[in-house]
Amino acid sequence: MQLNEIKGIGLTTEKYLNELGIYTGEDLINYFPFRYEIIENTNTKDLKDGDKIVIGGICEQTPTVFHFSKRLNKMTFRLNTGEFIVKVDIFNRAFLKSKLNAGTVITVIGKYDRKHNSITASDIKFGLIEKTIIEPVYHSSFKINSSKINKMINYALDKAKIKDYLPKSIIEKYKFMDKKEATLIAHNPKDKVKLNRALERLKYEELFNFMLKINYLKNSKKKGDGLKRNVDYEKIENFIETLPFKLTIDQEKSIKDIYNDLINENRMNRLLQGDVGSGKTIVAFIALYINYLSKYQGALMAPTEILASQHYQNMTKLFPNLNIVLLKGKMKAKEKKETLELIKSGKADIIIGTHALISEDVTYKNLGLVITDEQHRFGVNQRGNLKNKGITPDILYMSATPIPRTYALTLYGDMDISSIKTMPKGRKPVETILLGNSKEDINKYLRMMLDEMKKGHQIYAVAPLVEESEKIDLKNVYEIEENLKKAFKKFPEYKIGIVHGKMKQDEKDKVMKDFKDNKIQILISTTVIEVGVDVQNATMMIIFDSFRFGLSALHQLRGRVGRNDLNSYCILLSDKETKRLDVLTKTNDGFKVSEEDFKLRGGGDIFGIRQSGDMNFKLADIKTDYELLLKTKEDSDRFIKSEEFNNLENKHIKDLVINSINQD
Repeated sequence: MQLNEIKGIGLTTEKYLNELGIYTGEDLINYFPFRYEIIENTNTKDLKDGDKIVIGGICEQTPTVFHFSKRLNKMTFRLNTGEFIVKVDIFNRAFLKSKLNAGTVITVIGKYDRKHNSITASDIKFGLIEKTIIEPVYHSSFKINSSKINKMINYALDKAKIKDYLPKSIIEKYKFMDKKEATLIAHNPKDKVKLNRALERLKYEELFNFMLKINYLKNSKKKGDGLKRNVDYEKIENFIETLPFKLTIDQEKSIKDIYNDLINENRMNRLLQGDVGSGKTIVAFIALYINYLSKYQGALMAPTEILASQHYQNMTKLFPNLNIVLLKGKMKAKEKKETLELIKSGKADIIIGTHALISEDVTYKNLGLVITDEQHRFGVNQRGNLKNKGITPDILYMSATPIPRTYALTLYGDMDISSIKTMPKGRKPVETILLGNSKEDINKYLRMMLDEMKKGHQIYAVAPLVEESEKIDLKNVYEIEENLKKAFKKFPEYKIGIVHGKMKQDEKDKVMKDFKDNKIQILISTTVIEVGVDVQNATMMIIFDSFRFGLSALHQLRGRVGRNDLNSYCILLSDKETKRLDVLTKTNDGFKVSEEDFKLRGGGDIFGIRQSGDMNFKLADIKTDYELLLKTKEDSDRFIKSEEFNNLENKHIKDLVINSINQD
């Protein structure tokens, strides 16, 4: 079903939906709420300062509206609840003023401020709430709101034929409800019990399909389909001896694992996971060197152009005799043409770049190894692009977010795993300090910042990640900039730079380059510091509202500092969830941090900073739904080995798996 076939979707709305990653009717139907708002009247006797409040009453007066700008207004009025009168403030709802006359019966939802006897409202509903209401909340934007998304989904559901991807034996085993019914309930919940049953059914299918692909890959690995290589390991050892630093035991073991994979008759499919700063990059460089010695081309794909350039510069220094080229999306036409010719002719031994490496105009002579940096999985389409070129190289994935082994074996069941746990010598652990927002704590971190800048060092400042509203991100960033400028106004020599999602890539790259060149002393970022960028002079990171991040995300962020032999600091600012965040003040071990993250089931993404790849489930969360994941692992493995898998009734399930794997 195309989007333009659905009621209420014109060209403009279709464009807004595309921005949310919705391109078809199926995408729309599977765009599930990321949370549910449970609305029920608050017992005011137990009400504390800062509590969420849902309360009905009568509007005592026509509201007053204050306009701060074209896009920001505040409406204020008094609400008589029958028990007390409370002041209500609500932002950007000026359009409701004409409906809110004195005497109008409404229900206000918001946050209660006991000191000022006021409510900062998030929503107003007309009439009183008689029973519990469950409202779906979708990731939305200022262009298209959550309730409009829900309406369009319901229009699509009326027309849609929803295909069930669970075998009958599984549906009968767990007495799952019909998929269309589960989908309807997920988008229009009326009852908590039914909603939980519907979500479990939909999550199960999502995880079952994922584990089915993993198990299919594992069971169908072909023997003897690897590239032929004959490399003397002594040459690798000789190179390692020339390095200006000593490799750790884990690095040496990982290199040996990769070497054995590459000379083996089977194709390599390995995950190299290691803590931030553990030295995965040199292992990747040596893997490319082994591949070069076997007379194959190698490619290293980085997620950003600045990181690709960094890898190119570092590898060129280490291997001056190799022909290493850099391929980026933005290159001068002549330079790009020459680079593409070097790749096609085979004169380029190693190609480093971004996703430009798999674009249509790139032709490889004999690609033998692809390494993807900071990507949990090489995306389906990306692998498909290589296969379409007639290339099936060995693949090494690198991840800087350590995953507990039990989870890794489940999620990466089709892959071999190498882990680097020991840190290189000379690295000092980052001292992590948890502070609140009191005046004393603010003065403490400002003094620490000034001390570091006086030493000639640099600082990262990370604003909270609020996915639902980019505007809030930007507001926070500029507020932080304004506050830091005030704090250091007597020191104009210290420059502040900003990186945020709405900037053009050229602008972001320039700011990052200026930071690397120490032209900027404080870098404020809205979302994430460029993944893996090595600014050795950065010795401090301040993370505002750090409770918004998962522990693994915070650990990965603090890994951007301490990439030297200098004392480095990570300041976590938060008045909330201090017990959870305190874990980071006690350990710098990423594997221990990720274990704690799983145990605590805190906020944030298990893989740290959210990245693209095959791990972005629509409903399931592998932390909270891990038991369900284990169940689907066993069930899918049993199903794939059964006769039922080949039955005509299940042909669409088999096709789903095989088509996806073929693209992989």
